[in-house]
Amino acid sequence: TVFIASWLRNLDIYHKDKPSKVILNGGDKEIFKNHYNNYWNDQMPLKIVTHHWSANEMKGWDVYKRLDDLVSHATWKNIIEFTYIGNIPKGFAFKNTKYLRPMNGEKLGRELSRHHVYLSASINEPAGMHHIEGILCGLPIIYRNSGALPEYCNNFGIQFENKEFLPALKRIMDEYPRYKKNITKYPHNSERMTSEYLKLFSKRGCRS
Repeated sequence: TVFIASWLRNLDIYHKDKPSKVILNGGDKEIFKNHYNNYWNDQMPLKIVTHHWSANEMKGWDVYKRLDDLVSHATWKNIIEFTYIGNIPKGFAFKNTKYLRPMNGEKLGRELSRHHVYLSASINEPAGMHHIEGILCGLPIIYRNSGALPEYCNNFGIQFENKEFLPALKRIMDEYPRYKKNITKYPHNSERMTSEYLKLFSKRGCRS
């Protein structure tokens, strides 16, 4: 059994005596790359972005709704901007967020790289691709301490607990140059991922 995150293998539903391996997901670095080399300084609003195909509440809508409210708050107005790309819950409408319909491929990669920071508030994310694509596009990440996100995002951004993302937002603004530099070493690309699968399939005893 191949797991796409360590936390999945550690769940009680899996029998630990069975053979298994963890191979982490990777994104296509020819599509998801830092197209514009966009760099934030405190003379401009910090552009935050996230993207999801699913509109399920578990994708982090408790946080995205709070951020939508925060953008218009007197303390944060003209300091941050938020863009959401993808599907939204039925009947919901953003008030202060730039909303873009779902997109993919190079168009998505270019849009992501126009921003400064990526946000993932997903709950119990099995592994996912959205956060990988955001980081590969040159964006340090603010991420929820849940599911596979810590394994994929550690050292490339700031994590937060539950819905309390504001301390992480303030810290990423203070330490932006450090994390902007760190993400150039992000390892989770498709070349690494496919290489690990090929090594596994090539081991003695594997059969097609």
